[in-house]
Amino acid sequence: MASIQRTLAAAIVGFAVGAGAVGGGLWTYNTLNPTAQARQNASANISNYATVASAPATLPLGPDTVSNVVKRVSPAIVKIVATVKSQVSVNQSPFFNPFFGSLFGGQPQTQVQTDIGTGFFFNSQGYIVTNDHVINGASKIEVTVKGYSQPFTAKVVGADYQTDLAVLKINAPKPMPALVLGNSNTTPAGAWVIAIGNPYDLNDTVTVGVVSAKGRPLTIGSRNYTNLLQTSAAINPGNSGGPLLNLAGQVIGINTAVSTQGQGIGFAIPTSTVDEVVPQLMRTGHVSRPWLGVFITTDSAALAKQYNLSTGTGVVVAYVEPNSPASRAGLSAGDVITQVNGQPVTTASALQSAIEKETVGSQVTLTVNNKGTSATKTVTLGQEPNGPITMPSSATIP
Repeated sequence: MASIQRTLAAAIVGFAVGAGAVGGGLWTYNTLNPTAQARQNASANISNYATVASAPATLPLGPDTVSNVVKRVSPAIVKIVATVKSQVSVNQSPFFNPFFGSLFGGQPQTQVQTDIGTGFFFNSQGYIVTNDHVINGASKIEVTVKGYSQPFTAKVVGADYQTDLAVLKINAPKPMPALVLGNSNTTPAGAWVIAIGNPYDLNDTVTVGVVSAKGRPLTIGSRNYTNLLQTSAAINPGNSGGPLLNLAGQVIGINTAVSTQGQGIGFAIPTSTVDEVVPQLMRTGHVSRPWLGVFITTDSAALAKQYNLSTGTGVVVAYVEPNSPASRAGLSAGDVITQVNGQPVTTASALQSAIEKETVGSQVTLTVNNKGTSATKTVTLGQEPNGPITMPSSATIP
């Protein structure tokens, strides 16, 4: 539930998502509109992932282990080129004055940006998993497959902004080789891993490292990652969406982000998340996620005094999103949510957990305190929008 931020979820400075031919970084994208026909053509049994050469659970370790894994899995790894068009205002007058830009130029022009990422087939029918930020907002997506001289045009089957995962589909002329999804939960810190991708358009780049840590939270812009694998395998712009593999050639993560402040600090989405999200994207094109529609901050001594509350009583609503379930139920900035369905909430994470236990369309009863006056409000939870959700900088608690 992205709209309930962790103490307004300030962005972490110094991290850039590894997508793009040159720049990397996390864009501000428009919400995707998954292709309905592509979703209808999805395989009914998506749990039976196809394999590459019947990959064994373990392989004998030796000097050729990595090269053998790379040789076996490479046919299933693809290059993704996404074309994004945007309107920019370009001044064309030699007498430009910043106060009269609209009179002296400022003509809108279409800017075309091409970004490169990576993906891989996860079943033989031409379905590809990659990062949402690789393809979000793209007007055209081309996929280069080994053994074919021309790229395929891909359609978006589904995408989820918050987990940064997307599923694409190409019309493959024959069954495609596909990678096996391994178990990230049983992969220990210190395990050897292999990253394969297209950093800076250097196709089929192989890097090796270890799983440095597990369960890393990370916030980039308005995208909150809650459970990432940290790896020392080199990840750079263009690696995004590519596989992080164990020495058996199984995917344990989707390469996603890299620290710009240090070397050997990369991040990948674990397959435990992929297993939860991809089946939903295949079925409906989106992830079903209940949405309340408020930005909140945990109560403090100063806020408690302002709202006549004892410290730690609840969480203060800083902003209510227009046309959200919360706004339709009559919540407003300055309200203090103290209970959900009769259960006390005193932190942002507690409120988030309470809402996430519900389903889209279900009703919850909120106990709300406004300057000493307590009331209950019934909210029908909606479907969370698939895109960035941010609080206006001008919004303040009254």
